[in-house]
Amino acid sequence: MTDDEAMADEFDTMAAWTADAVAELGPEHAVPAGCRGSGSPAALRWLAGRLGLGPGTRLLDCGAGVGGPAELAAREFGMRPVLAEPMLSACRASARLFGRPVVAAAGERLPFADGMFDAVWSLGVLCTAPDQAGLLAELRRVVRPGGRIGLVAYLRTVRRLPEQPEGNSFRTDAELAGLLSAARLGVLEQAELADFAAPGPDWQAAADRVDELIERRHGSDPRWQTARHQEQIIGRLISDGRVAGRVLVLSPA
Repeated sequence: MTDDEAMADEFDTMAAWTADAVAELGPEHAVPAGCRGSGSPAALRWLAGRLGLGPGTRLLDCGAGVGGPAELAAREFGMRPVLAEPMLSACRASARLFGRPVVAAAGERLPFADGMFDAVWSLGVLCTAPDQAGLLAELRRVVRPGGRIGLVAYLRTVRRLPEQPEGNSFRTDAELAGLLSAARLGVLEQAELADFAAPGPDWQAAADRVDELIERRHGSDPRWQTARHQEQIIGRLISDGRVAGRVLVLSPA
């Protein structure tokens, strides 16, 4: 299986199945299911506050998936997000779930004017980008002067990983610092994802119900099995401390 096929199973096919499951279970499941892999609600709220999100803020969610984090920010901070996502089924799923403006676009080639947004965030996307330097350069380009960029980055803490999920390239601290320097992005604040509170029981239960329904419906499908295998590898790497999530607030230098 190629990296592209594995990534499509994990991020495109699963997105469509997620929207179908939420349609059956109820809309209260949408945001918890849509935030999987993007950070805990506490981390997302911390980042939204540090980015200065509020009524009238123009936020771009780059690599938005099905749009859960952007919807959480919209509901709790009163702004109207725009989503960019390269996977077509994920775009359709986000439109079904939340109805926010979404464009099908890779983060390395955003179809927006320079300085169009007050804030940009990209959550758990950097390690999946074929051109990580290009992605960071585009985030910098589309944020206005004085605007802020939020990043959730998964970093490798060891020299070599015992197993490698398809389509992911985890950088070290030093490598991330080099990428940010080359993109002329300064770090204003940062926090470790593991230091934020875990989702509450109601939130977790809603997300789990969606996962359980998808497994009942599609567990024998090779695409579900591939996506699940990918998730399990990343989960082991994080639980073993070989990969760690970091939340960063960046400013164009």
